[in-house]
Amino acid sequence: MGKGARRKGPKKDRKPKVRDVFVARPFEGLAAEPELIAMREFVPSATARLTLAGERDRSVTVGSVLPMAAAAFVRTDGEVFLGMQVQTRSSDISRDLGRSLRWALEAEPGDVLSVPDTTSEPVEGERLQDLLDPNAELDVQLHEDFSWWLPEDTEPTGEVALSLERANAAIMPTERLSTGAYWVLAGEKAHLRWVWPADENRLLQALARLAAAGTLTLGEGTRFAGSFRAHGLLVPVWDLDPEAHAREWIEPAKELGTRLQEALESLDDEPLNAAERRSRDGLIGRQLTLR
Repeated sequence: MGKGARRKGPKKDRKPKVRDVFVARPFEGLAAEPELIAMREFVPSATARLTLAGERDRSVTVGSVLPMAAAAFVRTDGEVFLGMQVQTRSSDISRDLGRSLRWALEAEPGDVLSVPDTTSEPVEGERLQDLLDPNAELDVQLHEDFSWWLPEDTEPTGEVALSLERANAAIMPTERLSTGAYWVLAGEKAHLRWVWPADENRLLQALARLAAAGTLTLGEGTRFAGSFRAHGLLVPVWDLDPEAHAREWIEPAKELGTRLQEALESLDDEPLNAAERRSRDGLIGRQLTLR
């Protein structure tokens, strides 16, 4: 060994560090992606059972929003709830939810996690993709109020009662038409908001193909209003007749979904023609802000 050389000690095993980077499409890889985005962004009162990965036998319910916008809680009867609509977030919403889910699985009845952990160093195995069955879809159940926050035959008190009253007052009538597709009556207007798990550019082209053909509607009295981005996906929106009941749009939505899927598949063989490209340019300018 030469003069001044330092003897190297034994190498220490180091866990690979997970980089903290912004994840634009946090639910990618999960079959439940469209429903998770809908519950996160615009569905008012809804619940669904989660299918955990592995041999876990614990039952967990994901809810659109929990009391006081909590990240998770264990109801006094032992039911575990994970909240989608919370006040804080990190660069990776899937990681936030995964951490809240892991907390809930170890919590006791009555425990509440007010906010998700958004500050700890990222580690492997803590995202929803690591904790849920990736192939399981969500059977979303819509509710007219937030009485599901409490066990049956329980009267709310204190802050929970106030939060329940405010939450109930803010609910807009909403119905689920199909996977990721929700009818909502917003005051004097009715809309269809549809979360499509497709690449944004390809979906935009497919929408343009239907627009150029005059088939980007659900029938007479409806129109394509525009689209907005949500967690890496494009969400098209249609204006509907507010006098019609939600169930009247189930079949037209199914037919529109078939046309849109066919348009997506046709893009592999037929690039957009001039008229369709003009339609696409027009659609790009019709971005909405969801309120």
